[in-house]
Amino acid sequence: MQQLTPHEASFLYAETTQANSNITFVQIYDQGTAPGGQVRFKTILAHIESRLHRSPVFRSKLLHVPLELDEPYWVEDENFDLEYHVRHIALPKPGDWRQFCIQASRIHARALDLHRPLWEIYVIEGLDSITDLPAGSFALLTKIHHSAIDVASRNDFIDLLHDSTRRPPRPEPPEPWFPARAPGASALLLRAGLNLAFAPTKLIDPWLRKLPQARAFVRDVFKPEHAGSATRFNTVVSSHRVFDTRRFLTSEFERIRTLVPGANLNDAVLAVCAGGLRRYLELHGELPEADLEGSVAHSLDAAPATARSSATPRRVALGTQLADPLQRLARIQEQTLTSSPPLAHRFTPASCTVTHVAAPPAPVYLHGARMTYFSAILPIADGMGLVFAVTRYDGRIVISPTSCRELMPDPQVFTQCVRDSFQEYLSLASQAPGAVPSSKGKAKPPSRKPTPGSRKMRAAPPLAPIRSARPRGSAPDRSSPSAQRAERAATPLQAATGARRRSTTPRR
Repeated sequence: MQQLTPHEASFLYAETTQANSNITFVQIYDQGTAPGGQVRFKTILAHIESRLHRSPVFRSKLLHVPLELDEPYWVEDENFDLEYHVRHIALPKPGDWRQFCIQASRIHARALDLHRPLWEIYVIEGLDSITDLPAGSFALLTKIHHSAIDVASRNDFIDLLHDSTRRPPRPEPPEPWFPARAPGASALLLRAGLNLAFAPTKLIDPWLRKLPQARAFVRDVFKPEHAGSATRFNTVVSSHRVFDTRRFLTSEFERIRTLVPGANLNDAVLAVCAGGLRRYLELHGELPEADLEGSVAHSLDAAPATARSSATPRRVALGTQLADPLQRLARIQEQTLTSSPPLAHRFTPASCTVTHVAAPPAPVYLHGARMTYFSAILPIADGMGLVFAVTRYDGRIVISPTSCRELMPDPQVFTQCVRDSFQEYLSLASQAPGAVPSSKGKAKPPSRKPTPGSRKMRAAPPLAPIRSARPRGSAPDRSSPSAQRAERAATPLQAATGARRRSTTPRR
C-alpha cells in the first residue's frame, strides 16, 4: 500500500463532470516487422498479461480515507480483470485519419472508473486509408489517470510494454499473484490522525485547493484590463474533446532554431505553436492586441532524468502580437534567460499550455511490431481549453493540440495553421545566408537536394475559407501527393468568409 503525494492527489481533486485528468498515449505500429507479419489481439493480451508483475500500477486501485482527511492510497484490486482494461475495436470504412482522431477523442473524454485500476488500453485496427502508414498498421490508445503517471519523465507503464529489439523475448512464466487485503476505515483514520499530528498544516489543504478559483476571481475583479488578453480558450469547457496532430523532422527544427542566436529546440517549438495560435485566432477575427502567454510545463531539451525537477510550469510570452516570426522567436528566446516572469504577469490568463511528453529515446517494439508514431492527448480544464502535447521520437517532433469541441470546432484547420507557421520558419531558415550549424556545433553548407521528409518552398494561393480548409487525406502529417505541396507551403492569412466571430470575454 502506497499513499499518493499531494501533487498526485491534486489531479483527482481537480476533476469535474466536464473535465477529467486522463492522459492518452497514441501509439501506431507496423506489424510487418513482427514474426509472421501479423500481431493478433490475443497475442497483445497475452503480452500485456506477462508484464503485469513489472509495475504495481497495473493492478492498483484507489482507496479513499474517510471524510477525505488524508490523501488516498494505492491498494491492490482483489477483483482485477485484465479483459476489462484491454479492449479491441476497429474503425469502419474507410478508416482515415479524421475518423481515428474522432474515435481517440471520444475514448479520451470518457472518465475512468475510479473503483478500478486507473488505466485502459484500446487496440484499434482498420487504419486502411491513412496515408504513409504501412499496410496492416494498428494503434494502441493507452489511457491512464494523471495521478498515476508523470508525463515528463520516463514512465514504467509505457516502457515495460515495449522491447528495444525486433525479436520478441521468450514469454515470461506468469508469476503467482495474491492481492493484499486493504486496510479498514479505522486503520485509515488512525493513519490520517498520525499524519495530521506530524503535519498539522494539512488541515488547510482543502482551502488551498480553492486558490486557483480565488485567484481567477481576483484577476477578473481587480485586473479587468487583462480581459483583453483572453481568448476563446479561456472559458469553461464541455465534456467533448478534439485532437489532431502534425509531424515534423527534428533536423528541420534544428535549422529553425539557428535563425536566432542562442535559441534552443524548445524555443523553436514554442515559436511554431505561437505562430499557429496567432494564425488561427486571426483567421477567426479574434486575435487580441495584447500579447498572449503560455504555460510551459516541461522543456523539450531537458533530459528525462532532470525532467521531474523542471516540472514547475513557467509563464512565457508567446509574441502573438508580433507579425514578424523572427521577432517572435527572439522574444521567446529572451525569456529562457530569466528565472521567473514579472509579478504583474501572474494575474494574466495563460492562453494555452505546452507540455513535453517523454517518449522512448530509441525505436521500440511491441511483440515485434515497430512503433512508428507516438503522441499524446492531454487533459484540459476550465480556463485552459488548449493544450499542446509535444513528443520527440524516432527523428520526429510531433505537435498534438487538445481542445474542446465547442471551443475548437475545426481542429484540422488549427493544425493546418501550425503547419503554416512551421513552413514560414522553415522558409526563412532555407533562405538564410551562410552555413547552417549542425547539431554538434560544426558548420556545414546547406544541401541543394532535399533530405527525406524536407519540403521545397514555393508560392501558394491564399488560405481557403474554413469549409474548404479540411485536408482530404486525413493523414497525421500529409495527405495525397498533389495536396502535399500546397499544404507544406506557408500560406498568407486572410479572414475566413462567413467565420463565426466569438467574444474573447471569459464566460462565467
